[in-house]
Amino acid sequence: MAERIQSDSSESSPLLVVGSVAFDNVITPYGEKEHILGGAASYCSFAASYYAAVRMVGVIGNDFGDEYLDRLRSRGIDLEGVQKDETGPTFFWKGKYHENFNRRDTLDIQLNVFEKFRPDLPESYKDSKFVLLGNIHPALQMHVLNQLEGSSFVLADTIDLWIEIEKNALLDLIKKVNLFVINDTEAEELTGENNIILAGNKLRKMGPEIVIIKKGEHGAILFHEDGMFALPAYPVTELRDPTGAGDSFAGALIGRLASQNRTDFNAIKEAMIYATCTASLTVEAFGCDRLESAGVNAIKERSEKLLQLISLD
Repeated sequence: MAERIQSDSSESSPLLVVGSVAFDNVITPYGEKEHILGGAASYCSFAASYYAAVRMVGVIGNDFGDEYLDRLRSRGIDLEGVQKDETGPTFFWKGKYHENFNRRDTLDIQLNVFEKFRPDLPESYKDSKFVLLGNIHPALQMHVLNQLEGSSFVLADTIDLWIEIEKNALLDLIKKVNLFVINDTEAEELTGENNIILAGNKLRKMGPEIVIIKKGEHGAILFHEDGMFALPAYPVTELRDPTGAGDSFAGALIGRLASQNRTDFNAIKEAMIYATCTASLTVEAFGCDRLESAGVNAIKERSEKLLQLISLD
């Protein structure tokens, strides 16, 4: 069984993760790497697996070898919901990061089998009490919600593309989720507010009871009915590839909540600390490699250091 960070609760819940699985080619100032395991579902699942049992839903193509599935299984990730489509290759993305990593260019994108992906849940997944909807099309995210049985705590992520071309569908979706995670530029685009505090408060009025706005290397801010909470990023000195950092943050965040079986204000604040430290590991190597291999001790050590950074004691 994959090692996990211990929870104070004896009632840990499994987490359903739905999103893309991809192969990435990434170029950064530190080099280039091809055919990297990527996609939102991969990063989210690896990150969440340090905290809770993960049920993963996605689609892979005829080029997705067993060695990649074995990497996911080695972290205890349930792959019953991963569909294999033999009609074509796996979703592919190629991108280049610029010198300061604050801007990237998409050089190539091939949807391949992901273009026809419909996330139909196995029966055993429909009772999931914690759900992470990765940044896939809002209609597909809604399709997942419509299959769930009972009450679930749902985190949804998005990207600027859906704000630009599917804004109404996205607005309909976020009315039905509990926690909406978005970055600062996307929050401004969706709300029209260039002040992050105004944007966060406006997003909550759009439906989700809880909003987290990510600010990259500047941390994240939580907007909740019980108050706000601002957390700096973990101070990384070995930045190599920021791909998947936001997905890792989301996965670790809701994975921690699922492990505690709690979603109150204090639980979310604590989960943000773990999520920030988990995401900081992702950026230290290309793809999922560092996230996948770091181990629970590395996350716990960083969490303790981050707590010291924000403490007045």
